[in-house]
Parts: sequence; C-alpha cells; structure tokens
Amino acid sequence: MSRPQVLECLIPLAYLIGSIPFGLIVGLANGIDPRKDGSGNIGATNLGRLLGKRFFALVFTLDLLKGALPMLAAGWILGFHADDRTTYCLWIAVGAAALLGHSFSVFLKFKGGKGVSTSTGVALAMYPYLTLPVVGAIVVFLIVFKISRYVSLASILGSSVVPFAYVGIGLLNGWPILGAQLPVLALAVLVPGLIIYRHRANIARLRAGTEPKLKTACTMRVKINGNEEEIPADSDIHALLARRGLTPDKVAIELNRKLIRSQKYDTILQDGDEIEIVTFVGGG
Repeated sequence: MSRPQVLECLIPLAYLIGSIPFGLIVGLANGIDPRKDGSGNIGATNLGRLLGKRFFALVFTLDLLKGALPMLAAGWILGFHADDRTTYCLWIAVGAAALLGHSFSVFLKFKGGKGVSTSTGVALAMYPYLTLPVVGAIVVFLIVFKISRYVSLASILGSSVVPFAYVGIGLLNGWPILGAQLPVLALAVLVPGLIIYRHRANIARLRAGTEPKLKTACTMRVKINGNEEEIPADSDIHALLARRGLTPDKVAIELNRKLIRSQKYDTILQDGDEIEIVTFVGGG
C-alpha cells in the first residue's frame, strides 16, 4: 500500500477520533451536562466555567490531542515532507477530518465544539509549516486573554495571526506557498475562518457587552437557602440545579430576594449572591 493510500485510510479514522466528545464525557462524569449548563457548549471554556480551571486544562488538552495525533501519524508516514499539492491535500485532509469530527460529531447528531483546541492540535502537528505560526497565535491568545479575560476574543484574534505568520515564515524560508504548499495556505486561512464563524454568537455578545469573562478564581461563595456555599466560578443557575439533581420545572428561584423566571436561569452568578430554591412537591 502506497503512502497516499495509507493517508486515505487514515481520514475516516481521524474523523471518528475527532468526534469523541471529551467535554461531554468529562462533564457527565462530574454530574454536569455542558449542553444544558453554562453556555451550552461542550468545549473547554464552558467546562472551566462549570467545574473549574483544572477541567478547562484537561478538556483543552484532550481536544488538542484529537487533532494533533492523527496529523502526527500522517506526518510520520510522509516523513514530515510532501512533494506535490496532492500529497499536501491528503495530509491536510487528515487534520480537517479530525476538526470536522470535533465540530460536527457523529456521536452528537453532528453537533459539537467550536474547534479552537482541536484546530490548534492540527496546526501544531503540521511540522514545520504551521508549528511556528500556531506558537505565535498562542502567544497572542495569552496576551489578549490576560488583558481582557475574554476567551472568545483571545481565540478570534489569536487564530487570525496564523495565515499572516505562515506567509511571513514561508517567504523567509523560500517555501512554495503559492505552488506545492498552496493547500497549506488554504488551511491557514480556512481554519481561522471556521473558528471565527463558530464564535459568531460570542461576537454578538462582545458587541452587546454581555459576554462573560473567565475568572482566574476556580470558585466563588454564594448564599444558598441561607447557607454559604462554595461553587465553581461563573456558574449559572442551571448548573446549580444540575448539581442538586433538580430541573427548572420542579423549582422556583429567588435571586437576591427577587423571583426570576426559568428563562433567566442562564444568569451567571456572582460572589455574594443570595439564592433561595423552593422545590415543588415531587421535585426531588
């Protein structure tokens, strides 16, 4: 079997690997369904808000590896070098399959995450062509996040660096970026485009000033039914109920002494908030 044929066989396997919903698995293992709590996304950011920063790190790493491992396998098969556009396309197709699996998982009725961590893994593993551009993107991400505390804004601006960095590094090294490596350039443009598109709801919230920031603290203290409790930072009321095995149709909630409707249960709680949960008969 030739190398291109091996890569063709690797493409569907990469899609299945990418489809593994690690964020959902980690959330359910800890009593939280991230599809129903927080932002409703199964990615690392939402898990970090709901369960704390160590779970952000865990899910981000697992999702990154979903993209990196298939690309490293493809690169190893090719000796991390391709001679023509067709071979580059096959190499890239392996990574694209992993990314599509993450964003449109066969296990989640073709829904999924926003692709930041998995695309980072895909690009990092396309050594050496996209490795340094992605390192530059990570540096921009960290700077923007440190200043703004917005993960979404940092992801958008960080990913936007990749195509410009690739072109710059390619020109310095004499790479055929408009020749044999044109598929690599296309990947460097299309992946940030997909990331930005998947963040369109976040962009709308940023413009409206309602996008939640990610706190550095893992927990905060709120008063629940008169007792102070420590809960994960940036939890919302859905998450609070889920940890107690309750559903919105079985309770009435007062937030800071005001009755709120279930449509407001996605409200992000703050330090010092007072929550009163009244459980209906039969509500658990």
